Amino acid sequence: MATITAIPAKGKVTGVREGAVIFNPAGTNYELHLVCETYQGPRDVTVDAVIRVVGRKVYTVPSGGNFIAPIIGTPRTIQGRVRALDEQTMVVQAGTPVLVELPTEDSAYDLAQGPITVGSLVNVVANPGAGVEFR
Repeated sequence: MATITAIPAKGKVTGVREGAVIFNPAGTNYELHLVCETYQGPRDVTVDAVIRVVGRKVYTVPSGGNFIAPIIGTPRTIQGRVRALDEQTMVVQAGTPVLVELPTEDSAYDLAQGPITVGSLVNVVANPGAGVEFR
C-alpha cells in the first residue's frame, strides 16, 4: 500500500491569481482552481503537487468513473478509487491523486457499499477551499 505522502499529482501550473493557481493535472482537461498563498514556481512545466480537500460528506458507491467536478474551477466532487488510507486522510485517484481530509462526524459518512478500504470506490463532497502544495 502506498503511503499518504508518497502519491503526488503531476501536472502544470497554467495560471497564477492572487492567492490561487490554476493547475492542469497531467493527462486531463481539468483546470483546477486551487488555493496557494504564494507561488513562485514555473508555469507550463510539469511539477509534483499535493492537491488537498476537506471532505464534507463521503459515500461508498457501487460503480462509476474516476473524476473531479467541475472540470474547470474549484473541486467540489471527487470520485475514484482509494489508493491510500489512514485514520484522518485518504488519497483518492480521481483522474489525479487527491488527498482528502476525512470528516470527523459519523453523520458525514454514507457507507452503503461497505467500509472505506484501499481499492474501494468513494464519492467525496468537498468543502470550499481546495488547496495545493508543491514539492
